[in-house]
Amino acid sequence: MESRAKAMGHGIHPLLIVFPLGLLATSVIFDILYLITDRTGFQISAAYTMGAGIIGGLVAGLFGLIDWSAIPAGTRAKRVGAVHGVGNVVVLVLFAVSWLLRLAADNWDPSALALICSFAGIVLVGVTGWLGGELVERLGVSVSDEAGVNAPSSLRRSAGRPRARGV
Repeated sequence: MESRAKAMGHGIHPLLIVFPLGLLATSVIFDILYLITDRTGFQISAAYTMGAGIIGGLVAGLFGLIDWSAIPAGTRAKRVGAVHGVGNVVVLVLFAVSWLLRLAADNWDPSALALICSFAGIVLVGVTGWLGGELVERLGVSVSDEAGVNAPSSLRRSAGRPRARGV
């Protein structure tokens, strides 16, 4: 089943998810470094990367919802996609709560609850990321119907459509 929202022949959702995943994971790394070193720069860096990750997650989630809506009802893919999506909403809520708690603090200082939310969020994103992999690699969601080891470039027209002269 091909992705419904595409850019240059590729699904937009899988292209976008790398940004929030990387940013949210980096924010947790900055939190850990802050706990180890007690250096203010790490807590500020964690807050900024977390904020960017939340925004990126919202954008990626919008395209994920578009793709999910095209999955046939009553299928395992629809159920796995729903758990994947709801789980990622919970991830974003956990990180948003963490970010808001930091915003209310002096100099983005994370409270114990802010840290618990971000650490729980990164654990949950491991589960939802695995579910996303299950959707693509096992259930074929967002995979081109023409996929194969010798498939032509996604930038080329499909074999069933006529090509313009000189192309």
